[in-house]
Amino acid sequence: MEPFGEGLWICDGMPMESFGLSYPVRMAVFRLGDGLALWSPVQFTEERRAAVAALGNVTHILCPNSFHHIHAGDWHDAFPDAALWGAEGLAEKRRDLDFAGVLGVDPLPGADDDLDTVVFDMRFTKEVVLFHRRSRTVIVCDLLQQVPQDMLSGLRLFIARLDLMVGDAPQVPRKFRLAMRNMPSVKEAARVMLAWPAERILMAHGTPVAANGAAVLASAFRWLRL
Repeated sequence: MEPFGEGLWICDGMPMESFGLSYPVRMAVFRLGDGLALWSPVQFTEERRAAVAALGNVTHILCPNSFHHIHAGDWHDAFPDAALWGAEGLAEKRRDLDFAGVLGVDPLPGADDDLDTVVFDMRFTKEVVLFHRRSRTVIVCDLLQQVPQDMLSGLRLFIARLDLMVGDAPQVPRKFRLAMRNMPSVKEAARVMLAWPAERILMAHGTPVAANGAAVLASAFRWLRL
């Protein structure tokens, strides 16, 4: 577990493959109330379990959209006393998992002083973006990406460029821009997010942003013309 701010750690998983493209992927663990929250779980290993357990007691496991859930069951088995939370629609997709509630909708115990959330509504998923106050970090799953160009080549790199997945700074991929629905609510969600006093940005697919997070976010969402 690599520290990335006060009370926040990150762990890279094995790169994932989707539609012929290879993506970096990572999870985060952060302090939440008297315990720890595990966000966007990557592949489970005993070594990773031990590293997380060494930080404290896991009280919540968070799946921020309907894609990042594949390994949630393994982590819940490892920390059975932790409450499992999923974005809206995930409980219907994963009826084999016992969810405590809907992330971004239902109150998250212990989160009042440590966490803010906002939901972006898209046609194929709803994504919950988090703001971890203690570390002043905005935590984004798929909504913001910056895939290293050296992971791609040829046609795959061309497609990733068209989708705005690679570049000098994180961007909202074109497919997610086109999938936004109820634009007034999307713009309001973006306004809330951009008002957070962000110093850092953590993405599941991209190099973490360690400074000037608010400015990077403002640039990434300029296309909304708020």
